[in-house]
Amino acid sequence: MRESRTLSRDIEATAIPYGEKVPLKSGTTLFVMQALGGSYTAMSDQGYMVRIEGQDADAIGEQVQAGPSAEEMASKPLGDLVWDQLRTCYDPEIPVNIVDLGLVYSCDTEDLPAGGHKVAVRFSLTAPGCGMGDVLRQDIEGKLKTLAGVREVDVQVQLDPPWDQTKMSDAARLQLGLM
Repeated sequence: MRESRTLSRDIEATAIPYGEKVPLKSGTTLFVMQALGGSYTAMSDQGYMVRIEGQDADAIGEQVQAGPSAEEMASKPLGDLVWDQLRTCYDPEIPVNIVDLGLVYSCDTEDLPAGGHKVAVRFSLTAPGCGMGDVLRQDIEGKLKTLAGVREVDVQVQLDPPWDQTKMSDAARLQLGLM
């Protein structure tokens, strides 16, 4: 995928791989490289990569993706819904979700005494110095908070043990040409 798009309004994007917010002006030409999980990875006409969040999809002519439907949330256990949401989170440089990449080390749900649920996720990064850790953490938190009954979300980066390619699913290895 490499589609040219012109921004229809000013937006704030995230520089890849640094994770810093950068303003992009209306009229800026971008080349969309990846559209996964409701966010977009694009190359600017100056040659730098940015991540465009789903709420700004309209600025590049796309529709904002909806979360899980009420019917879906009512028909599945919370744990399954949480894993489904995690599978919609992507490293902006890699076209494989964070679950299949093996970045999610743990995911736990618990009932809260006052009602509702708490979800705790520990995930790693493909490299310890990756500047996208906070971006991925915010993406995970935001998607989990859309689930009915989830009152608390605790998402933390865990670098020990370090991530390596052996943690990837066979499907991810195949998709990335490593098998």
